[in-house]
Amino acid sequence: MVEKTTGFAGAKTEMMTFGNRVSAFLAVPENVAPPYPVVMLCHERYGLVQHTLDLAAKWAADGYLSIAPDLFSRWDGDKEALARGDFMVPISDDEIRIYMGETIDYLLERPDVDAKRIAVMGVCQSGEYPLVLNSFRDEVAANIVVYGGAQTGIVNVWDVGEVRREPYEDILKRVKAPIIGIWGEDDFVVSVDDVQRLRNTLEKHMKTYVFKLYRDMPHGWFNSTMPGRYRPAETEDAWAYIKKFLDDVYAGAFPKDRVLWRFESDIAPDYDFTKKYRQV
Repeated sequence: MVEKTTGFAGAKTEMMTFGNRVSAFLAVPENVAPPYPVVMLCHERYGLVQHTLDLAAKWAADGYLSIAPDLFSRWDGDKEALARGDFMVPISDDEIRIYMGETIDYLLERPDVDAKRIAVMGVCQSGEYPLVLNSFRDEVAANIVVYGGAQTGIVNVWDVGEVRREPYEDILKRVKAPIIGIWGEDDFVVSVDDVQRLRNTLEKHMKTYVFKLYRDMPHGWFNSTMPGRYRPAETEDAWAYIKKFLDDVYAGAFPKDRVLWRFESDIAPDYDFTKKYRQV
């Protein structure tokens, strides 16, 4: 069911619903013939705000069908206040499995989707959501983690409780697809120690990853709707890096019978996470 449409250059877009009342923003390439590779995009803590729509449309303009499910579709709280960032609503692993699992099911029903080329991207709060999904859905061919998925601060992804009922390490053990991770040196949410902990855990369990930690970048530096954080040159560099990773995955550069580790970092020798702060 189509609820509304929004125009973006290079993409045909619409808001839609499927499954058990899951709302989603769909962006389909205008100038590329199907079947399309897919990027399922997980929104940040604000919900389906402009930044998420922009990223989905950007993927479509680059030839990917992109879908961003609203992981608060069945939540009855104040979504306007949520979009302003007045508070954070935790999303449990069970909810991730349900919402994103229904999205995978919807994608597999579309004749214009290449079912062997489905990537999942998480950003900030949703950084680890692709890994949670891939821990039980083999259809995920590649995982994209952007300045999230490792943090121990504001929300500790390693904690076990109501939101995460099993150790994060157990989730990571079941991940099968290659992972690309993008972080920034000046991030106040994810520290270099956090990134190293994730790296060490993946290596312990023989998982393929490509990590890049960018010099001077703050948290949220992909976000063009937040001028104080946005870094356009580095965003474009990271975008190209991620696309190259996906091209390599689909070209067979990460064979299932090998484990590849790549870690690139540019940080100061006196790096101090305690001095990092939220940029507006």
